[in-house]
Amino acid sequence: MRILILSAAISLPLLAACGTTGGVSQYQRDLDALEKTCTQRQGILTPTGLQTGRPETEYACTITGGASRIPPR
Repeated sequence: MRILILSAAISLPLLAACGTTGGVSQYQRDLDALEKTCTQRQGILTPTGLQTGRPETEYACTITGGASRIPPR
């Protein structure tokens, strides 16, 4: 009986920890938002080479079309 109680006491916190990891991480949400705004500006995300844990500094938006300072005629 003691073994059953001890095994339940040990395994329940481990199982509960597995149940909380099913969501999307904050990093992924920030990266998705950054990609959305970059795509709206007609650009693509390119890696900068930095590893900071923040997508804003790890990726730069490279504008691929529609960007010009010359006004249309």
